[in-house]
Amino acid sequence: MKAKTFDRKFDSGDKIVDQLDLSKARRVGTDAKRVNVDFPAWMVDSLDREARRLGVTRQSLIKLWLAEKLGKPVAAGVR
Repeated sequence: MKAKTFDRKFDSGDKIVDQLDLSKARRVGTDAKRVNVDFPAWMVDSLDREARRLGVTRQSLIKLWLAEKLGKPVAAGVR
């Protein structure tokens, strides 16, 4: 299907999801980028205690707190 036809169907409210290959779909801006951060031992211990209390990993806790501080929503299932 040509782009003009696709756009016309979309603009008119026709169902277009059948024309998409959703197996290749991805969310923009969610590519992971590895960073290394050194924390003092007491901070790691505190992070681990809070992560255990919440039943999440240390990494998930750090991501959650950073996202809250930056005002960004955290996607479900983000590791």
